[in-house]
Amino acid sequence: MSDFDPRALRNAFGAFMTGVTVVTAYDEAGEPIGFTANSFSSVSLDPPLVLVCLANSSRNYEALTKAKGFAVNILSETQKDISNTFARPVEDRFAGISWRKGPYGAPVIEGTSAWFDCSSFNVVEAGDHVILIGQVEAFEDSTKPGLGYVRGAYVTPAAEMEALANRTHLVVSALIQFQGKVLLLGNENGQLVLPEMKVGKGGATAALDKLIAASGTNAERGFIYSVYEDAARETQHISFLCQASTETASAGMFTELSPSTFGDVADPAVCTMLERFSTESRIGDFGVYYGNQVAGEVRPMTSGS
Repeated sequence: MSDFDPRALRNAFGAFMTGVTVVTAYDEAGEPIGFTANSFSSVSLDPPLVLVCLANSSRNYEALTKAKGFAVNILSETQKDISNTFARPVEDRFAGISWRKGPYGAPVIEGTSAWFDCSSFNVVEAGDHVILIGQVEAFEDSTKPGLGYVRGAYVTPAAEMEALANRTHLVVSALIQFQGKVLLLGNENGQLVLPEMKVGKGGATAALDKLIAASGTNAERGFIYSVYEDAARETQHISFLCQASTETASAGMFTELSPSTFGDVADPAVCTMLERFSTESRIGDFGVYYGNQVAGEVRPMTSGS
């Protein structure tokens, strides 16, 4: 074991932006299995090879290391729910999703950006993981934009571009987080709110910079985490996820997200967003050195279960 702080190391590895995949196969009983992973990479064009990392502690370890092959399904921006499902200890992860048997035999999921149906080429021991190398036997590509993942949250670039193109009645909020805590302010009614402001002529980026400066944090400008409409006020809201490197703030307080905290949040839409962020921060730690979900427990390892 190294002397590195596991959380700090995991956060550093999480700075690498990746795509999100679901790796699928069949177990010895012929039942479909799968897990969410961003520990995926292309390896070679000739022969066509890809790899994915699997934790030795995974409940799918035996099945995947002995399987004749597996499929890598690259999720699209609209498939965050599928990512979350395959990252959790759900009884039947395939229930409620559209999938079919691929040409080589592994389950492939409908609506993805791309999928690769692979034969097993090699299994390489690598510390507390194995590297599954597959030879691509069949694949399918689409024009759907892929789902991204960085620093514990999803990234949807196409949706972000669409949201930023609309500046009419636009409100920007800053979801500033430090080690799972979120900066929350108090309003005149004693309820909790995110730092937010209407977008002016300078655009959303300028508004976000003002919010960060007013908070007195050392947060950096982040990416869009959520977009939603407030029909009653005829406004569109864009919330940017920003990372702070310390818990220092001159306005508000970094707060643990818990049921009692959610009960004090003024805006129901913001409450829903914070609940989602809390859930995804716990279950979303999948991929290369960014966590492993095993029977509901998040461990600082390198791939999904």
